[in-house]
Amino acid sequence: MLLAILALVGRTSTVTAQDPAWPAVPPGAELHEAGRFSVLAFPSESRLARALLDDALARDTFPGLARPQDRVRIALAPSETVFRAWVGPNAPEWGAAIAIPARRLIIMQGRDAGADAGEPRQTLRHELAHLMLAEAMEGLVPRWFDEGYASFAAGEWGRAQVLATSLGLVWRGVPSFAGLDSAFVGGATEATRAYALAYDAVAELGALGGAGGLTRLFDAWRSTGSFDLALRQMHGMTEPGFERHWRSRVRRQYGVVALAADLGVLSVVLGFFLLPLWWQRRQRQRARLEGLRAQDAAQEARERASALAALLGEGTAERSAEQPRSFDRGEGPV
Repeated sequence: MLLAILALVGRTSTVTAQDPAWPAVPPGAELHEAGRFSVLAFPSESRLARALLDDALARDTFPGLARPQDRVRIALAPSETVFRAWVGPNAPEWGAAIAIPARRLIIMQGRDAGADAGEPRQTLRHELAHLMLAEAMEGLVPRWFDEGYASFAAGEWGRAQVLATSLGLVWRGVPSFAGLDSAFVGGATEATRAYALAYDAVAELGALGGAGGLTRLFDAWRSTGSFDLALRQMHGMTEPGFERHWRSRVRRQYGVVALAADLGVLSVVLGFFLLPLWWQRRQRQRARLEGLRAQDAAQEARERASALAALLGEGTAERSAEQPRSFDRGEGPV
């Protein structure tokens, strides 16, 4: 399908010409443009496209970085099949969106995305932060910082809940930054935990620097070309030193909470499986007690009957002994 990118601000047009920067698009797609953003969507996604465009324009700044200048393309996939075709085979199956910095392109699932895809505006801001870092830092940031900063800029506060309920923090401990980089290419569960930890690490960096701390960190990072040297200038600690500080703080803050939460879940699960066994045992005990009560009642009834019979027999004998003898009139003494 041919595709043309129009440069008019606030305009919606039908795609009519080819542009290799976009993915291959079936007929019927529309292009929504405003500011530095272009959103490619089908008519069924038009309302979502306009909402995303408005939100991107209203919040086009990112923590610690200057206002971005590069143009951005956003493609909304109308179905899971189209999304997978656009992102290619190398993208994770659990992903809902992907940023391709070299093409200044973001590909997102449209309105038919599942609940696990997240809130679309927050998802878009996460991906825009990736492009912003690529524009401002020119490949200096490692994977863990890239993902952590994107979550931080998107305001994904719920990441902390993942840490508060992760038994992995108790049994396996807090991974190193290199370990986080590897975890992002693992399964969905491991990646979710890695995102939460990366978010926490970037939030810790922001807290260490106070107001404007991230801005000064980025400036030092760009000028030295080294995260380690930037940390030395900013906080007087090396990168390994910050890593140890952060891992220790995460273990203290979330380790016990995660253990308690997971033990609570484990108790519920065990209770679910053990409840039928407990109920059966209780029913057997109840039946046994009822049987014993019935035996006791029968024995008591027999004893009462025996006692009554004995009493009745003894009373008859006594009455017989007390009765006076009868004499015929001619037989008594003269």
